[in-house]
Amino acid sequence: MDVHTKEQRSKNMRAIRSTNTKMEVALAKSLWARGHRYRKNNKTVFGRPDLTLKKYKLAIFVDSEFFHGKDWKTTKFIIKSRRDFWWKKIEGNIGPANR
Repeated sequence: MDVHTKEQRSKNMRAIRSTNTKMEVALAKSLWARGHRYRKNNKTVFGRPDLTLKKYKLAIFVDSEFFHGKDWKTTKFIIKSRRDFWWKKIEGNIGPANR
């Protein structure tokens, strides 16, 4: 069950960036400064990675820290609404070995 109207949910989802996030841009600039040449969001590679370095046959996926549980033992209490839902979801992303 969604707590937002269909229009509000649509507006929220449109605001989520899938490319050129802060972490992705920082990594790309760092690689470029070190002389590595890459392609961004290469559609020809399975999974459409954020960065690909063809020379090294390397695909890089830049994932956010929060939804993958970085410092989960301390940051889990920041969540104020729908804790049961978010805790279950993020702990599922982490996996049992890292909880």
